[in-house]
Amino acid sequence: MKKLLAFLGSLGLMLVCNPVTALAAEQTAGGESVSVPIWLCIPFAGLLLCIAVLPLIKAEWWEGHQPHAVIFWSLLFIIPFAFTFSAGTALETVLECIVNDYLTFIILLFGLFCVSGNITMSGDLAGSPRINVGLLALGTLLSSWIGTTGASMLMVRPVIKMNSWRKRKRHIIVFFIFLVSNIGGCLTPIGDPPLLMGFMRGIPFFWSLKLLPLLLVNMAVFLFLFYWIDRRAYRKDIALGLKPDISKPGTEVKIRGIHNLIFLVMIVAAVILSGTLPGHPAFQDAAGNVRGIHIFGEVQLGYPALIEIVIILLAAFLSFKTTNVEIRRENHFTWSAIREVAVLFIGIFITMQPALMLLKANGGKLGITEPFQMFWTTGMLSSFLDNTPTYLVFLTTAGALGFKEGMATTLGTVPIQMLMAISAGAVFMGANTYIGNAPNFMVKSIADENGVRMPSFFGYLLWSLAILVPVFVLDMLLFFL
Repeated sequence: MKKLLAFLGSLGLMLVCNPVTALAAEQTAGGESVSVPIWLCIPFAGLLLCIAVLPLIKAEWWEGHQPHAVIFWSLLFIIPFAFTFSAGTALETVLECIVNDYLTFIILLFGLFCVSGNITMSGDLAGSPRINVGLLALGTLLSSWIGTTGASMLMVRPVIKMNSWRKRKRHIIVFFIFLVSNIGGCLTPIGDPPLLMGFMRGIPFFWSLKLLPLLLVNMAVFLFLFYWIDRRAYRKDIALGLKPDISKPGTEVKIRGIHNLIFLVMIVAAVILSGTLPGHPAFQDAAGNVRGIHIFGEVQLGYPALIEIVIILLAAFLSFKTTNVEIRRENHFTWSAIREVAVLFIGIFITMQPALMLLKANGGKLGITEPFQMFWTTGMLSSFLDNTPTYLVFLTTAGALGFKEGMATTLGTVPIQMLMAISAGAVFMGANTYIGNAPNFMVKSIADENGVRMPSFFGYLLWSLAILVPVFVLDMLLFFL
């Protein structure tokens, strides 16, 4: 623990004492490094502050002016960046972010949102502590095989519906985000994008199954805590005279729109293809670069990403065409949740670019050489930044440390324990904030839309500090020291 505190202290000291350090982001055509001052991170911090504070003090205004806030903070980054370097560099940076990061991100969310909205579950199951534990366990195990986003979108509406009769239920969705939207995705590259990036860099597909003991420990701890909290809330609801609106007790469950599982498999296949096709010779030029459609400068939309987008949009289209509209009505399906996520996250993706550049430039200078350091640094940064580039930065850092034994990757040899720490940090600690992983904010929006009063940004952070962080300390003691 002393080593951990000393490491965190040194990291904080470096950030405080190095406030105006320039960072090497990319190289220009002439080979000179492009430097970005740290003050360009202010728009990113400003947008996060808006997301955290404005729903508390100006909820109605915020709901109607989210696009304006995103435009304001995005321009506050883009314009100074353009003046500091050039308009072409600024345009290329923004297009690279939108085309190669945001576009596939939001298309995947859109496809899963559409397909899952056409599946409904009904029956006599009511939201009791035992039923809720079973639903969370099922969703957690599904996350590694259909992705955290897929499992979240598939399971969140049934969970909300079965607990609609209850007054005290926000904790159910909070634990849902912890387990289904994040921790459950650690076993395969399908589960979470960082692991897919590792697979593309030579890590075997089923290597992540080594994280199964870690997953089982976390599931046991979190489900125990959840059961204890939910049982107390359940008893209080029953004492108020609340009861589920079912005709008779039983376990009959009806699933409508189940044929949409075919389209869900299509989306999962598209994600796998996007990770495997770039390494196929047919998709590479003579220099080994991925072929694609040229957009501007060095920005291009790769053919593997284009294939992924087409398959996902086709799956969403076929899902709507083949599903009765009554199912969507029963699910209270609207577009507001995906619209909110699309608007806010394009601003997050654009304004976080200087922070990612800073991390890329200085990740190897932090003196991180131990698994527990990799676990916490990767995890804490993944709580606020995109966990995929964060994972790649520290995987690259680990590969460059000169280890002789461990997992051989295209980035170098990485010890197994350190690779586990980087993977778990990126996947698990996305649960620390609403913006830490894509499905978190989506689940929150759907819950809010269906009458569940979710915690605010800071309220959710308190849940994280009280429940997640102590369990992550346990993970460190058991697996990474």
